[in-house]
Amino acid sequence: MANIRNDVILLFAARTVRLFAYGGLSVILALYLEETGMSRETIGLLFTLTLAGDAGITLWITTTADRAGRRRMLLLGSMLMVAAGAVFAFTGDPALLIAAAIVGVISPSGNEVGPFLSIEQASLSQLVPSEARTRVFAWYNLAGSLAGAVGALAGGMLAHGLQHAGFTALHSYRAVLLGYAGSGLLLMLLFTRLSTDTEAGVAAPSERRVLGLHRSKSVVLKLSALFGLDAFAGGLVIQSMVAYWFHITFGADEQMLGAIFFGANILAGASALLAAKFAARFGLINTMVFSHIPSNILLCLVPFMPGLGWAIFVLMLRFSISQMDVPTRQSYTMAVVAPDERAAASGVTTIARSVGASLSPALGGILLATPGLMAAPFVAAGGIKILYDLLLYRSFRHADRTG
Repeated sequence: MANIRNDVILLFAARTVRLFAYGGLSVILALYLEETGMSRETIGLLFTLTLAGDAGITLWITTTADRAGRRRMLLLGSMLMVAAGAVFAFTGDPALLIAAAIVGVISPSGNEVGPFLSIEQASLSQLVPSEARTRVFAWYNLAGSLAGAVGALAGGMLAHGLQHAGFTALHSYRAVLLGYAGSGLLLMLLFTRLSTDTEAGVAAPSERRVLGLHRSKSVVLKLSALFGLDAFAGGLVIQSMVAYWFHITFGADEQMLGAIFFGANILAGASALLAAKFAARFGLINTMVFSHIPSNILLCLVPFMPGLGWAIFVLMLRFSISQMDVPTRQSYTMAVVAPDERAAASGVTTIARSVGASLSPALGGILLATPGLMAAPFVAAGGIKILYDLLLYRSFRHADRTG
């Protein structure tokens, strides 16, 4: 029992460290790349390649984690995070940055990338009772959102403070990137302390697996297709690009951007916490869909606001309900697969989201660089996400589960 409690604390701590690093990075990453001389179109392309590379790494690691060892794969992911952060910090060469983006683990969105989320979810599902799963996932997502919020604020303040102290913008951004690499080292230390209770049980040898799945292939592939569509839409408005939009539209500086996304992530975390109560009463699918649709309507409205204050207000309103689908989506996936498929199922659905998200930032960069189309990423993202909600409800409303 003591091992289980310790493992849960370590997994929550790892989530907190990681999202703090992702939040700080997302505020300055596009600004840093622009400072190195990249165009908006090239920045969007690099983000696409970053997410595509993360998808490939995640697919390999998560579909083998249950057999090769979850702790071992988490350590490997941490090493790739350190490597990517170090390369980004020490060079502005586009070719090296693209190589690091593809092979390493780096987050331009402020959200989870790499294999960590899938393996941690599978481990948490094994450590806690099934009736507590959605509630634990809600707190897990809240921890991440709060850490991402503080990270965004810290990243913006650090870059702004260093520039105020006389450092160039380029060097101030590189300080944040070094902090990102250091966070990867801290993750390695945390993962070495996990017990064997986090590892998967041994599957029956007769079971034939595809991508680590056996009995649950059909439902996982259907969910993956839908989650990929949702992520494609989200990739049009990843946090780095939204921060960049606020910068070029309203002149928001690094400190202002950090404050905006501090508030946004706090609200997102609170909305994730509400999800468990709604799911227990209305079901996981109903909670996902009927919280997501109004959130996406608000997303469409952001670029049409008459000033910075109104744009921030609508964005915050959107974030106040935007994450209710996250712990419910994660819990539903864990509920409909066998225990020894959980890391693989989470990995495959996460890969689908990563692939979907990797295809759209380049398009978002082109739209932001085109006069008259700067509102298009918000409108397209909101519209596609609403289509996803309707398809999800149609496909799974009869197979709903309570959280």
